[in-house]
Amino acid sequence: MIQPPKLTPGCTIGILCPAGAIPMEKVTICAQVLESWGYQVRIGKTVGTQFGHFAASDLDRQNELQSMMDHPEIDAILCARGGYGLSRIVSQLDFSKIKAHPKWIIGFSDITILHAALQKQGIQSIHGPMAAAFGKGDAGLPYIMALKQMLEGGALPVEAKAHSANRLGQSEGVLVGGNLCLMTHLIGSENQMVTKGKILCIEDVGEYHYNVDRMLIQCKNAGLLDELAGLVVGGFTDMKDDAKAFGENVTELILRLTKGANYPICFDFPISHELNNMPVQLGATYQLSVTEHAAVLTKI
Repeated sequence: MIQPPKLTPGCTIGILCPAGAIPMEKVTICAQVLESWGYQVRIGKTVGTQFGHFAASDLDRQNELQSMMDHPEIDAILCARGGYGLSRIVSQLDFSKIKAHPKWIIGFSDITILHAALQKQGIQSIHGPMAAAFGKGDAGLPYIMALKQMLEGGALPVEAKAHSANRLGQSEGVLVGGNLCLMTHLIGSENQMVTKGKILCIEDVGEYHYNVDRMLIQCKNAGLLDELAGLVVGGFTDMKDDAKAFGENVTELILRLTKGANYPICFDFPISHELNNMPVQLGATYQLSVTEHAAVLTKI
């Protein structure tokens, strides 16, 4: 897959809201940090506004995203937040110019839809911190500084502590995935993820245990859990019910649905809707090493 060029001081990062809304003050902090790194920042008209559930109308969000993807003076795009909305506009986007002149697009959650579309075009993108993470002070520094290094051409290994449920092993593959809900939503569409032979990462937030089970069963039935190079399970945070009421926690139901698979699996990886959200390059080749001491994802 095509890796967009690294950023250098003076490059311009566009910030926009292709889905849900975010207050301008959160984006202002983000812009100030980016400027302190030596970048120019262009804040879109979809930032700080609201249109029902969304940051702006479908057409306005589509047009601004298209404009920033096409604009020769914008070198990277940071999605200010996720939420919901990219499903409504992704099929109308034209990827011809960004394919000819790739640039980094950064985000997670609903931005999984855009990441999947970019992968269909053979373009890498960054699953990582959005605007709110820049206002977390010292607690957020490890995550946004890892993003800075990635934008500038480096990619730090991402490590998680050993977990008793991990399936040990080592593998290599292209990294795909993101938010489980959106990954499931894409099944049957033109942007359905291709996971065979790849390292799949998944995370989610605010779900019931039965719904996580249902989504993973749908993924399994669609073949998305078959013949993986590895499975990286990030945070499943703010669950809406108690695991005891369902009868299994998320770890247990994933183990049940992957029983018999021979690929390495790691749990509690720092990819999530919480602050603990390290950037990774979707579409890039990684090595996954799961040992009794730690799980490490290293870009090759």
